[in-house]
Amino acid sequence: MIIGLTGSFGSGKTSIAKMFKGLGAYVIDADAICHSLMRLDKGVRNKVLRNFGTIDRAMLGKIVFKDRAMQRLLNRLLHPGAIRKMDKIAKTKKKKAVIVDAPLLIESGYYKKMDKVIIVKNNKDKQIRRIVRAKGMARKEIMQRIRMQMPLKKKLAFADFIIDNGGSMKNTLIQVKKIWSKIGGRS
Repeated sequence: MIIGLTGSFGSGKTSIAKMFKGLGAYVIDADAICHSLMRLDKGVRNKVLRNFGTIDRAMLGKIVFKDRAMQRLLNRLLHPGAIRKMDKIAKTKKKKAVIVDAPLLIESGYYKKMDKVIIVKNNKDKQIRRIVRAKGMARKEIMQRIRMQMPLKKKLAFADFIIDNGGSMKNTLIQVKKIWSKIGGRS
């Protein structure tokens, strides 16, 4: 079974993916795959460099989170190769539940290939505090990135399961375990 995991920037997707991994799921990190494509796939790397002048994540972030057209361009350059690679990895994990941790799962259309979709939600204040602590970003920059993403209310319409990550980690783990048992998680 392939399960998509998504949510807004700073919602806690990665922490929740780790919880699923601890239960026996195989986790595919879409961001890591996109970054490896830019480093290791010469064709992708050259296209990104030609269009953006850099493959540095921080610099790309400053460009694409200010301009939707540039964001769409970067996604068009990265998503086809990333989706092929994620599909290939998922097919090799036949005996495991596979969690695809993908911030743009819905926006990319990749959710259509998932057996189930989990959306992570969080209250905005906790989300911002988490991002400041983890990335040291300014509130203004965080809000700009959040505004560039699909609104959570729209994402929720695609959910088979919703995890409210606004409480304690213990509460989040309880929700993860309930979903794991419902999807027939096995290791």
